[in-house]
Amino acid sequence: MILADLHTHTKVSHGVATVEEMYAAARAAGLEYLGISEHSPLPPGFSCRLYQEHFAEDFPALCDEVLALARREGSPRLLLGIELDWIPSNMPYMRDLLAGKPFDYVIGSLHFLDEMSIGFNANWDCPVEEAFRRFEAYYQAMADMARSGLIHIASHPDFIKLHCFDLFQEWLYQPPSRLVIGEAMQALRQNNVLLEVSSAGLRQPFCEPYPGPMIMDIAAREDVRISLASDAHRPEDVAGQFDELARYARSYGYRESGIVVGGERRFLPF
Repeated sequence: MILADLHTHTKVSHGVATVEEMYAAARAAGLEYLGISEHSPLPPGFSCRLYQEHFAEDFPALCDEVLALARREGSPRLLLGIELDWIPSNMPYMRDLLAGKPFDYVIGSLHFLDEMSIGFNANWDCPVEEAFRRFEAYYQAMADMARSGLIHIASHPDFIKLHCFDLFQEWLYQPPSRLVIGEAMQALRQNNVLLEVSSAGLRQPFCEPYPGPMIMDIAAREDVRISLASDAHRPEDVAGQFDELARYARSYGYRESGIVVGGERRFLPF
């Protein structure tokens, strides 16, 4: 059994539930740890149309609510995380944001690449060569993110495939691809950053975890430690499809899932 889920969201950003409702779902699932890791408010010049209108204003109060609830006894233990959008042109903004609250852990996410959204409303109507350049740049950015010292977990490590799955699979089998992915995995290992293995991909039309098999194989060969998560935006997705996720991770030799409490890594067997 997977005992922790550190990647969950609430209705403050673009989820549908309160912290209490997500906590109740985690308790029903038998988790020992639940992390609320709301998205980070975006810096000037960046936006996500999925977010609630007053998300940035409501974010500090959400953090305070999680911190207050975390003081109560009982299971699961509640942790305060944040899903940080990695936007290296705004390093001071990111550092100030992380210094604002006592986060147990920071999940680093690549939702933007060269200021282009690669999630909502992504545009892949481009030449194949340009798409391949973006894929390579994505993993170079992941390596830079790992080396920054700002994050503990690298989330959904092939999120870029969301709206271009077949094109991404074509790129994966190009000779340089394993090299650039391998360099990103080495950066994770060398900087003690956990690789998130997420059931969120199982809820997409392509129905495979993040990351897919080739990247999972490279990570295992590079001895990268992992953190299993759901990226839940609804209570029913908390610990969602964790049995399947555990089987998937075990098939690559993994037997432990990492969590981060107060900035310190811990490992739980599954």
